[in-house]
Amino acid sequence: MTFSHQSYISPFTWRYGSEAMRRLWSETHKRRLMRRVWVALAAAQHRAGLVTAVQLADLRRQQNNVDLDRALEIEKETRHDVMAEIRAFAEQCPQGGPIVHWGATSADITDNADVLRQREALQLLQQQLHTLLTALADRINATADIPTMAHTHIQPAEPTTLGYRFAVYAQDLLQDYHALQQLVSGLKGKGLKGAVGTQASFAEILADSDMSPAEMEAAAMAELALPFFPVATQTYTRQQDLRLMQLLAGIAASLHKFALDFRVLQSPPFGEWAEPFGKKQVGSSAMPFKRNPINTENICSLARYVAGLPAVAWDNASQAILERSLDDSANRRIFIAEGFLATDELLRRGARVVREMVVDETAVARNMQTYGPFAATERVLMALVRAGGDRQQGHEWIREASLQAWAALRQSGENPLAALLAADERITTYLPAAEITTLMDAAAYTGTAAERARALAAEIQVLPLLPPTP
Repeated sequence: MTFSHQSYISPFTWRYGSEAMRRLWSETHKRRLMRRVWVALAAAQHRAGLVTAVQLADLRRQQNNVDLDRALEIEKETRHDVMAEIRAFAEQCPQGGPIVHWGATSADITDNADVLRQREALQLLQQQLHTLLTALADRINATADIPTMAHTHIQPAEPTTLGYRFAVYAQDLLQDYHALQQLVSGLKGKGLKGAVGTQASFAEILADSDMSPAEMEAAAMAELALPFFPVATQTYTRQQDLRLMQLLAGIAASLHKFALDFRVLQSPPFGEWAEPFGKKQVGSSAMPFKRNPINTENICSLARYVAGLPAVAWDNASQAILERSLDDSANRRIFIAEGFLATDELLRRGARVVREMVVDETAVARNMQTYGPFAATERVLMALVRAGGDRQQGHEWIREASLQAWAALRQSGENPLAALLAADERITTYLPAAEITTLMDAAAYTGTAAERARALAAEIQVLPLLPPTP
């Protein structure tokens, strides 16, 4: 079976996602993991005296030697992918082949293989999220003291610092990181429980053995280093898939907020941030001057896709009829892999944007000069009351001057508010003009933003990485 651009192939096959993540979700890797489960089962059955050392060794030798062409050839006849892989594996193992899959049902193999693969994929995402957080921590430390206008309701509000703004994104992603670690450590396989979860088939074949079905299951799952649910039907609970997709959607939400803010701040009216832009990069086929935010737009686009995937997982979890129906099988082949590949692309692209972005400090300062004085009026009002003035009257005087300043801004682009307040005799009765001018410097009105941003960066910089699971 060959694929090329002469027929449809998924964009995740070649456009989105890393090669490492694609390998994890390849059909060959899936079948290697299935064989790993079969070998673990055989190893446990060997301990029970059911499988010989020769048979087990034969299976181990061929464990990674997947023959996908042969399995697909068999599947044309059997119309059953697991049975086809069993036969392909058995053909390679003259001694061990006859005992492959002894007592098991398909989901004993595929569900455990699925969770092994999910764990590997989560560990790869953890590394990428760690890289992104480290890049954000570097940005925080580099910009912790640079004042910039904060906005609420997409309107200028009060000053913050650039580092604190980066800390907002980093804090969301840090929570995602902790949630990811918790999910990795809590992932469970189905175990080995047979067709409806009762272990009846294993009880039958172990009847004359000193090993119980529970002991056999524990031994096999220990070889896989995979915890397992004590209770399962034909499959592990699909609630676990739902939690998995909710985690990926949470990471996507964090990156969507960052990317959307970035797109706003890159627009010319703000002009404060810019994506990396190559020397020969083209922004528009029609408008040669354009520098469109293609990376952050891509992040927003893929994030929306990931956001929709938990709905499919919810349906699977809530509609798993009795001990199992197969109506989750086809969609799980698609949305779990694509959820990981999309999140993989989001994290890689996000890290590149953070590392290579350009901050235009001149534009940041210009916007501070334009809108900062409005925020600084709060300082003037507080000082006026402290000097004995009437808070309500002072509020009205400042409001009048602010409206004049907004009108002037629309005409000239320069903010005269500080000069208007310093010349208002009603205010200078309580505050000297020089003090008013000093108070109207909004750059100093950032509170504890810098120190709290640095504290978060320090927390990120000592963040541990979970070791890969064998």
